[in-house]
Amino acid sequence: MKIIEQRLLRGPNLYAARPCLLTVLDLEDLYEVSSRDLEGFTERLLAALPSLMAHRCSPGHYGGFVERLRDGTFMGHIVEHVALELQCQAGTPAGFGRTRRVRGQPGHYRVVCAYKDEHVVAEAFDTAVALVDALAHGGTYDVAAPLAALKRTAERHAVGTSTAAVLRAARRRRIPYFRVTEHGNLFQLGWGSRQKRLQATMTGDASNIACRIASDKQLTKALLKEAGVPVPDGTVVTTVEDAQRAARRLRGPVTVKPLDANQGKGVTTRCTTPAEVAEAFDGARKHSRSIIVERFIEGQDYRVLVAGDKVAAASLRRPPTVIGDGRRSVRELVACENENPARGKGHANVMTQIALDEHAAAQLRKQGYDFDSVLPVGVPVTLRSNANLSTGGTAEDVTDLLPEETRDTCVRAARKIGLDVAGIDLVCRDIARPLDSQSGAVIEVNAAPGIRMHQYPASGAPRDAGDAIVDAMYGDRDGRIPVIAITGTNGKTTTALMTGHCVRQAGFRTGVTTTEGIYLDGKRIVRGDCSGYWSARTVLTSPDVDFAVLETARGGILKRGLAFDRCDVAVMLNVSADHLGLDGVNTVEDLARVKGVVANSAARCVVLNAEDRYCVRMAARLRENVEVLYFALDPDNSVLLRHLDAGGRAGYLQDGVLVLADGNRHQALLRADEMPSTMNGHARYNIANGLAAAAALMASGFSHDEIARGLASFVSDGRSNPLRSNLFDVQGVTVVVDYAHNPAAYSALAQMAHGISRGRVIGVVTAPGDRRDEDLQNVGRTCALGFDEIVIYESQNRGRAEGAAAQLMLDGAFAAGAQRDLVHSRLNGREALRHGLSLCVPGDVLIFACGSSLHEVVEALRETDPVSARRIAEQAALQPA
Repeated sequence: MKIIEQRLLRGPNLYAARPCLLTVLDLEDLYEVSSRDLEGFTERLLAALPSLMAHRCSPGHYGGFVERLRDGTFMGHIVEHVALELQCQAGTPAGFGRTRRVRGQPGHYRVVCAYKDEHVVAEAFDTAVALVDALAHGGTYDVAAPLAALKRTAERHAVGTSTAAVLRAARRRRIPYFRVTEHGNLFQLGWGSRQKRLQATMTGDASNIACRIASDKQLTKALLKEAGVPVPDGTVVTTVEDAQRAARRLRGPVTVKPLDANQGKGVTTRCTTPAEVAEAFDGARKHSRSIIVERFIEGQDYRVLVAGDKVAAASLRRPPTVIGDGRRSVRELVACENENPARGKGHANVMTQIALDEHAAAQLRKQGYDFDSVLPVGVPVTLRSNANLSTGGTAEDVTDLLPEETRDTCVRAARKIGLDVAGIDLVCRDIARPLDSQSGAVIEVNAAPGIRMHQYPASGAPRDAGDAIVDAMYGDRDGRIPVIAITGTNGKTTTALMTGHCVRQAGFRTGVTTTEGIYLDGKRIVRGDCSGYWSARTVLTSPDVDFAVLETARGGILKRGLAFDRCDVAVMLNVSADHLGLDGVNTVEDLARVKGVVANSAARCVVLNAEDRYCVRMAARLRENVEVLYFALDPDNSVLLRHLDAGGRAGYLQDGVLVLADGNRHQALLRADEMPSTMNGHARYNIANGLAAAAALMASGFSHDEIARGLASFVSDGRSNPLRSNLFDVQGVTVVVDYAHNPAAYSALAQMAHGISRGRVIGVVTAPGDRRDEDLQNVGRTCALGFDEIVIYESQNRGRAEGAAAQLMLDGAFAAGAQRDLVHSRLNGREALRHGLSLCVPGDVLIFACGSSLHEVVEALRETDPVSARRIAEQAALQPA
């Protein structure tokens, strides 16, 4: 077996609403070989991965997949299940999968596996192929080493426990988020201008200055004291002698700690002798050049989490401790405790493993023990002088015990430092009493507090600290900007730009993706085909966007899935034959299913073309409570009329006027010929696009006046909407340059051209070579029937021999009955345009289907008509090629 192709579908896609890995797998010599055909295969597979027994598969019960194995199932399906199980074993569980044959390619299968981590799923799939292939050929496969490597990959890319708690809370509130870095815990929550950043538990609202203050413990103490917050007396030193002098001045036990370390690193408490101070100084010096010596506060160690303007949780922290059993040494007791599955390295688990290091040895010595001491039954020893969870401590929830005075003190401390989320460390004898009644004090303020202790306390009620942080960031908002997603076979770019223009005219900063580029607030920042995942993500991650209008094309959906989990309004313009035979999309029904991914992502409303049967069928498959708005050029369309009779909302054309129906109220919007993009009402496809845009804008809450003003001021020319019915005058001949490349588009253009022509209509036409033979023939047939005379040329051969695509279009034209003297062929686009113009006289209309850019028009005319070439370049604001 071998992998032919792989794609990470990062958002909702053709197969699922979740991220999936799509792999095209060639079974090679295992084609049509089932598990039943291979003696001992099932037993070998279950011996390698016994947990496959739990897979339900299509039978739907425990052991269902094993039943399929014994009955006989093919290798692609088996690889799917193994890849899913390996992810589960690595700690990133996934359960959805699907395997289907690739039509027309014997032995090729499309295998789809859901995933939580894309690095893990790719590695898991490779391992699954190797394992199944080896076992199917009678060999063995030791899965232990690859599985261990897979677990390391999962750990390397894992999200920290505290960050994961915040993200879970965001997900529950339907707040979208992106991981900003491949590794680490930096995330963007929300979209556009409503986005916020999160790293661990630190939000983007925390200033760099506030974080720097919190990392300077002495400055923190000074500011807190200024704010009336009780803090321990102390000073900063840089030598051991100064540390010992400072301890003598404080006249009692002291705490020695680094000035700017975190997670309890280098902290030693209750130092009473010069020797203990010196030892503590040496430990702290490993983490900072400057050391704090401060009065030791008698009592227990507490952590209070402040999120926004309130206390979210409070915990009593206990240092790591083991209790003697009269048989095992301290070393053995610690090893036993570290086997607790809740403990792990770093912050990936609920608790951290206990380290046997110099600090632990020093703490044991104070208690009269060492690592090899066997403790009497029931005798406890602590392994740390501090109680941080990151050094192995445990926590007990005490949130409900905090008096109002202590809550106010903690919130005031966080505000004084300037943090919206802060961990306030305080020490006192009894947390239920006010601090000033027992000489308690705040000893630190932490800028990125861990919240494991609150989410998963060893005892007491768990507190959803992650939700408290999200609440402080967003309140009752979901962090989303309005999103309109637009798809269809033809008209997507024009409709997206038209909609974006209306939104911008209404005062919103817009982000628009199209086949021609990405536009932020009306300015194109990226050129090229930008109708896929990454382009949409560019808009959704831009802080300068209040409203997104996203052209979402077939190719982007198939290659990466959607960049958004849901949109507010989805627009389905039309579905007709285009790009068939590619990526498993072989019929118009297949294409409708791909585009239906956008419709199914709508949260509030879907705008559908009532005159397109594929669009109409989508209404029955939408999510519950999603409104349908129809649009139609024909006011007597039966689907439209039934919808209106039921009180539905819609847009339609009545006697040349665009009308919006909102329930029982029908209101004229504007005349079609008042829209510059309709060419005095002759470009019916742009009237349809305008109706779709108007319906989407109505669904988004825009007023009729705002919609009408936007449509009346949108111009589809070479500057604002290149290659979408751009009109130029070339010595009295009207040249219409368009991106048309399929029969539906050519038919619409021909209808428009005859409407504006005072003479004949000449078509200079092409289509990409990767279309099927019958599709290229249909282009020729449609153009022969629609235009008075045609010139066929090749633009992009895409794997075909030179002249082959043009010949298929010629065959289609002649099959439609075209006269041979009215059909011409040129292999070069510039030559084709020049020849087409030579066939024209003033008053004629020439349609030039341009697959590249308006530069092609300028270059075609530069030698024969430099004046027209220069004027077109100026009108389209073209930069030198």
